[in-house]
Amino acid sequence: MAVFETLKVDLTVVLGRARMPLHMLLRMGRGAVIELEASDSDMVEILANDHPIARGQIVVTGDRISVEVTELIRKAASIVEPGISIGDGATPFLDGGYDSP
Repeated sequence: MAVFETLKVDLTVVLGRARMPLHMLLRMGRGAVIELEASDSDMVEILANDHPIARGQIVVTGDRISVEVTELIRKAASIVEPGISIGDGATPFLDGGYDSP
């Protein structure tokens, strides 16, 4: 269990995204608001170290905002199983082009 005590994981919750030209971003000052293409009732994406791990919903209770996890995202089987290709159409990872014993 000591290993888990030093494990660092950055969690990110993505409610929406917005695109804007860089010059507009540079003109923004403290307290500026960026309008997102989403609402508080939309599903959010939960990332761990920039990798999607779950989806959820925003829950507002009084002055608290929290995220309720509604769906876990499983890793693709091709990444979990050793010796299998990573990604669609990729060459098998351990296939060196020769016969294995």
